[in-house]
Amino acid sequence: MDKPRVMFVDDDQEILASYARAFRKRYDVEVAAGPRVGLDMLEAGLDVAVVVSDLRMPGMDGVEFLGRVRELRPDAVRIILTGFADIAVAMAAVNKSKVFSFLTKPCPEEDLEEALSAGLRQYQLQAAEKELLRGTVRGTIKLLTNLLEMVSPEAFGKCSRVKRLALDVGAYLGVEDIWRLELAAMLSQIGCAGMPADILRRAYRGEPLPGDKAYEFAMHPRVAADLVANIPRLREVAEIIAYQEKRYDGGGLPPDPLKGERIPIGARILKVALDFDTLEAMYRHKRQSENAVAESLERMRGRDGWYDPDVLGALESLATMPDGYEPRLVSGEDLVAGMLLDQDVSDLKGELVFSRGLELNTLSIRRLHDLGTLSGKKARWRVLVPPADKLAFAKILDG
Repeated sequence: MDKPRVMFVDDDQEILASYARAFRKRYDVEVAAGPRVGLDMLEAGLDVAVVVSDLRMPGMDGVEFLGRVRELRPDAVRIILTGFADIAVAMAAVNKSKVFSFLTKPCPEEDLEEALSAGLRQYQLQAAEKELLRGTVRGTIKLLTNLLEMVSPEAFGKCSRVKRLALDVGAYLGVEDIWRLELAAMLSQIGCAGMPADILRRAYRGEPLPGDKAYEFAMHPRVAADLVANIPRLREVAEIIAYQEKRYDGGGLPPDPLKGERIPIGARILKVALDFDTLEAMYRHKRQSENAVAESLERMRGRDGWYDPDVLGALESLATMPDGYEPRLVSGEDLVAGMLLDQDVSDLKGELVFSRGLELNTLSIRRLHDLGTLSGKKARWRVLVPPADKLAFAKILDG
């Protein structure tokens, strides 16, 4: 089992050497001769559980240094060593910079050992709570998306198609923390879960809706955002969802002054992906158009002020770029997570179960297999098979 790693920072080499000798049997000890060296080590990728720093050092004191450590390694527990005369400063560091504890110098080895043990317990507790929260969030999102898949295939199909497009655009633009965009896309339509299937079908093709249904559909981003905001750590995701219909010039919903680059980048990307999906579906359905992609892009280019120019430009580049997917007709036994459905799928009553463009997972594959069994004949499904690396990654995620 790997030993926990602690870092000692001091401008006195002899003190650092004594720390290394005293604690190397129990800990993986790293020493830094001064705050700048310590920051360089952390910036280079060194991961530590506990950082112990002297207070008075040339160039940068321990309070400022540990404040920088907090930015670079927010989970690392920080301890400060100080002379008796600087206790007031150390206490201020505890309150202001969230330092875990302070010790006075000279510090007996047993007191420092006790402080390190307490700091390590705190680090392990934080890590356990963080993992519990991460697992809870993942499980909650999986539950929501699985429920959406069961109660509203139209809405889930929209989410699945838009997620892939939004992620491609986000990656093209180098968006940071792209997982937030992925979650926002997958949860963007949960506010539609209670709407009738025929209404959603019309809305997703860009067809006009009756007044009351038009209002209900227009409000779905707010409903979804309010639901997602209740999940810990997803405030930014909820904000993306809330602004998914906001135009770049400030028009659209919600009716507030936010516009341009003040709109979250994830929402700007989601707006482009959602509208492109709707227009493409409209052109394919109404005109049976073979150039639905080109017509959709042309229509979007004509909507002055609706879209972030950089996001729309990224979409245009990606939409005309070969993506390596291969059309194939396969049996239920040959379906694999990560394949895309290239057809709508209905049950024996004619009710839509899955819509074209759905990214298959274990649950949807099982459902397709059941539908094939119920039909009494060997069903074959039209799918798009992604490149081998994407397919392998999808299998890992689904597993």
